[in-house]
Amino acid sequence: MNGVETGRSTDAESLADAQPRQLIVTIYGLYAREEPNWLPIASVVRLMADLGVDGQAVRSSISRLKRRDTLHSLRIDGTAGYALSPSTLQVMRAGDRRIFEQRRASVADGWVQVVFTVPEAERGKRHELRTRLTRLGFGPVAPGVWLAPGSLADEVSDVLARQQLAGYVDIFRSQYLGYAELAGRVRDWWDLDDLAGKYARFVSHYRPLNRRLARSVPTGADAFADYVRMLTAWRRLRYLDPGLPPEVLPARWNGDVASRLFGELSVVLRPAAHRHAMRVIHE
Repeated sequence: MNGVETGRSTDAESLADAQPRQLIVTIYGLYAREEPNWLPIASVVRLMADLGVDGQAVRSSISRLKRRDTLHSLRIDGTAGYALSPSTLQVMRAGDRRIFEQRRASVADGWVQVVFTVPEAERGKRHELRTRLTRLGFGPVAPGVWLAPGSLADEVSDVLARQQLAGYVDIFRSQYLGYAELAGRVRDWWDLDDLAGKYARFVSHYRPLNRRLARSVPTGADAFADYVRMLTAWRRLRYLDPGLPPEVLPARWNGDVASRLFGELSVVLRPAAHRHAMRVIHE
């Protein structure tokens, strides 16, 4: 899928309440790359209608995505549509691994540490660095020092280079050799209670759907709407969770419960959602 930042919901407590542009990015991440990398605007409007979003909101959101260089206008055989920008395609390939394949790190993986110094005259870059690191799941250890599991070393290196921020940072691989218990220090660096709360809300919202699917599997627009909204909520969660080692997480970590639930829902919903989307796109 993708890790493209498209603006967070104004209601951070409701992971299912996605903004239209977030849903559009999910649709492009799922289906545009098969077309290849293009969807007609009429199809996007129809698919968004299945999600309860009207055409005016769709066009306004697409305009914002164009300004962010997420989408580019492209007319094929006289049909107006949009393609993902090259940089967005690159981000999405990395996002696929984060969203669908993320594994928990182990303590043996060590840590990746980002240290940055930004001149006061360029404090906007400092804000951008903090924002990028937060979106990758890094935790702040000290001013200008951020930490994540070692498994994220390649990802953070690629992201900072792509965003032209590499000149402000040094990146290190490290092992924890401190005196305090590591699990306690991790709680200082990451707000695990907040993350657990977000996972709990995901489970609370989507577990009833999983029970309904055991009795009756939706088809067509219903399956499409359920899957796109669920996946949009999930990818936002995955970019808050760096995949911390189980050894430093609370017992019975509910992120694992949420991950199993996402997998179960995907197995049922994804094929039916794909069939509906392809039917709309090719009509």
